[in-house]
Amino acid sequence: MRARTKARKRALDILFESEARGADPLVVLKERQETDDAPPVSDYAAMLVTGVVERQERIDELLAEHAEGWSVARMPSVDRTLLRIGIYELLWVDEIDDPVAITEAVELARTLSTDDSPRFVNGVLGRISDLADHIRPGLA
Repeated sequence: MRARTKARKRALDILFESEARGADPLVVLKERQETDDAPPVSDYAAMLVTGVVERQERIDELLAEHAEGWSVARMPSVDRTLLRIGIYELLWVDEIDDPVAITEAVELARTLSTDDSPRFVNGVLGRISDLADHIRPGLA
């Protein structure tokens, strides 16, 4: 597994755990960075967690707008978390090409979520990618 793929999975683990525990994701991130018994948290994984947390309100607005037939709260937790990471990469991480961000999210959905999740994740991220050039200028 490539380094960034591992980082995405680690970021997913941290964000998913924090949501399940009702804990602040940045506190969970810090806990995971300080423990020796867990897989290491790479700089890229930490950047993903921090970025998603800092922009979650806007990310969730985009999710609500582009996840046809699904509210953010109703989405399976793994899918919602993968989509948040994917949207963050699409819109705020310049060194990652859109197809790579989408493919990585879809592959994690295939491995970690339901049979319908890869298609759902691909569809939502694809719609946002198609509109990214129009969305990016309005981002802070």
